[in-house]
Amino acid sequence: MAESVPSVLESDARGEIADIYADIRKVLGTSVVNLIWRNLATMPGALEWTWSTVRPLYLGDAPLHAEAVRRTIALPDWPGFSTDTLLAAGVDETERVLIRDVLDSYQYTNALAIVVLSALLAHYEPRPADTVRAAETAPKPSGTRIPELPPMDALDPEVAALVEELNTFGEDTKPQVIASMYRHLAYWPAYLALVRTMLAPLQQDGRLNALTLSTRALGHAHGAVLASQLKPAAPPATLQGALASCRLFVEHPIARMSGLCALIRRATPK
Repeated sequence: MAESVPSVLESDARGEIADIYADIRKVLGTSVVNLIWRNLATMPGALEWTWSTVRPLYLGDAPLHAEAVRRTIALPDWPGFSTDTLLAAGVDETERVLIRDVLDSYQYTNALAIVVLSALLAHYEPRPADTVRAAETAPKPSGTRIPELPPMDALDPEVAALVEELNTFGEDTKPQVIASMYRHLAYWPAYLALVRTMLAPLQQDGRLNALTLSTRALGHAHGAVLASQLKPAAPPATLQGALASCRLFVEHPIARMSGLCALIRRATPK
């Protein structure tokens, strides 16, 4: 299984889809196109319309709201990894840098995605939200390249099983989408095993589910502020499918991984 939902891989993108992927990478300052966009590319007109609708937010106030999300996610108080622990697991300084690059990339793009796509949903499906404020400053994208995303069927069976188990952590429904971050971290199986050991008690006592719920609400609140800035063109016939995809990703893998990535990143020394 290469993807958990239908998608147009970056390597398979042609024409307008390839052009939009290139623009997404440029605007976000990242080397990869996240799965939500690759999934929208399977619906006629959905990627083009969604990206053109939300692109101004990425170039406008969304980075400030995304930074506010990063700063206010309610992470559980939990110990991280020592440098010696990682060295004993075979993760040296060079590999720590690569792992941090992966975590930093997802930390940056997930927070942006949750506020931007929540804004789109709030535009079409308005509902009450908490009062929030944007941050005064926001970081620029690092532009660091991260490794290509390995397909699930390229992973050793035990590593694929570990990815699938981790993908259930913090999820309040049956997972429908495998978080790309865990697949990226599968380049370092020993590190991924340490992550599982760290997270398992938090999963068992319900704190990871609580983290997802609070992050989901936080993303919705900031998206509701941004929603008034959207000026969508006439939507495609696939509008409902596009909104359903955005809702699936925002409420589940993006909300889940925004919190979990922040927790794992905090636990991993530079």
